[in-house]
Amino acid sequence: MIRPSRFLLPQLVCTVLLAADASIPAQETILRMDPAQTKVEFTLGDVLHTVHGTFRLKQGSIRFDMATGKASGELVVDAASGDSGSGARDRRMHANVLESARYPEIAFRPDRVEGRVAPEGTSDVRLHGIFAIHGAEHEITMPATVQAIEGGYSATAHFRVPYVEWGMKNPSTLFLRVNDKVEIVIHTVAKAAR
Repeated sequence: MIRPSRFLLPQLVCTVLLAADASIPAQETILRMDPAQTKVEFTLGDVLHTVHGTFRLKQGSIRFDMATGKASGELVVDAASGDSGSGARDRRMHANVLESARYPEIAFRPDRVEGRVAPEGTSDVRLHGIFAIHGAEHEITMPATVQAIEGGYSATAHFRVPYVEWGMKNPSTLFLRVNDKVEIVIHTVAKAAR
């Protein structure tokens, strides 16, 4: 019987593991968001009533490895598309708060998915990444509920933007007081890229 030396054994183990790793299929998934089936909603509370509005997704894709959770990609929102249903309020939002002429895009770049996305049924995960708004980048984690659908997923994610803390102006006036945080909910449908 031939016994491998103690120096040869680690090399043999590494070779076997590398060969096994090469035979394992990649777990990477690439998903493209459909702007027509995506809604980015915002809610901002004030003393008298709550303001609701929407933004439009320009483009979005996420690449993630189902085995490791590592992610990449980008969701890009048109900052100038923000619409609360009041022309005067929206002009103030774009000119004084978002400065959307100067900062025309709002983006989220994921770097990992925390939790497992099931190939069937519903999964609750957390998306971690960088949220870019108003010329600055902020690390965030957003909870998301993901539902497997044929050829992809539908997802709902939510998070809070502390816009004043992040350097944007609070639009409050002497008679109108609004919260210094805005709630964001994203509903989207993403299909596997072919």
